[in-house]
Amino acid sequence: MNQATNDFIERFKDEKSFSLALKAKSFPDVDMRFALRQIEGMRIAKEKLPTWFAYPLLYPEHLPLEQCSSEMTARYKAELVSGTVLLDLTGGFGVDCFFLSEKFHHTIYVERNSDLCELSRENFKTLGASVEVVCDNAIHFLQTRKPKVDVIFIDPARRNSNGGKVVSLKDCEPDLSEIMPLLFDASATIMVKLSPMLDVISVLRMMRAVKEVHIIAVDNECKELLLIFQKGCESEPVLHCVNITKRGRESFVFRPSEEQNTDYEVAQKLGNYLYEPNVTILKAGAFKLMSHCFHLYKLHANSHLYTSDIFVTEFPGRKFEIVRQFGFSKQHLAELHQIVSGKCNLTVRNFPVSVADLRKKLHLKEGGEFYLFATIINKEKVLILCRKSGA
Repeated sequence: MNQATNDFIERFKDEKSFSLALKAKSFPDVDMRFALRQIEGMRIAKEKLPTWFAYPLLYPEHLPLEQCSSEMTARYKAELVSGTVLLDLTGGFGVDCFFLSEKFHHTIYVERNSDLCELSRENFKTLGASVEVVCDNAIHFLQTRKPKVDVIFIDPARRNSNGGKVVSLKDCEPDLSEIMPLLFDASATIMVKLSPMLDVISVLRMMRAVKEVHIIAVDNECKELLLIFQKGCESEPVLHCVNITKRGRESFVFRPSEEQNTDYEVAQKLGNYLYEPNVTILKAGAFKLMSHCFHLYKLHANSHLYTSDIFVTEFPGRKFEIVRQFGFSKQHLAELHQIVSGKCNLTVRNFPVSVADLRKKLHLKEGGEFYLFATIINKEKVLILCRKSGA
């Protein structure tokens, strides 16, 4: 990087990269492609990787930045494993590798993209991380080096040859179902990061020796599905539902058989409070357990909304104070409009109309202090008006 390029990055680091591209002709000595990549990388890192943002790092093209873990989820992974030697077989931009390496005496980063290897080698030096960088294909590395390590971390590629996203486990590269014997030859513990789009139960039907499943969300947006395999494990996996928020973590832990063998009670009427599980609970399918563990009544078998007369502080999800229940008569809708002044946050659960269509039908704008749930109670379509409760 020449001085002109370095000066350009420093001068315009707070501006949007697409607008800077228009200035390219005014800066003939600047490596504009590189400069814009660094400025865009810093913009993303400021929010996604605050610790890294404080260092003068090199940033890759957009795709590795898009696919890499956030600092929050990488730090969470680092709490789950430790040992002497870690092997990261799909190094990428190196975020997970860096935070995991803090729990190991030695770390090996393997990546088939030579540009990412050079970039990561420099970044690890800047960050003061002792990581061995190897440019190689994951399978070739395992077959030729035959390593013996404490933990393997792998994040199979989730894009096809045309760059399109894939969500099937069989379509990921490498295919886990084919390489698990090779992985277990190198380590007894395998940590795998998968797409949050994958169905948890389907994955568990396909794979064996799964000890733990971690469904990780940040501010109620599902980010990662993490599987920990243990060689020889035959016990039922434990599911960890974790929503990382600014106020801390919402966590719920269970086994699939507990959900299958649990009963729940259906509400005959609304209580004083309404509860909506966070996205990790919904993805894991702990629907009956929400009712059983927190002594709540389920509104309907398929709604996954709950109610109670007494407020349950520890519930893992959104909690609301119920203002009033409405039907769909003209009088009820007129009273609803008067209370919310034509504006509220609308959600549908087990309801035959989409949010967009219902909002149009009700003539309601998005926003405001009120939350409106369209659902079914006792086979009747209802609207439940609420306020968020932080009690």
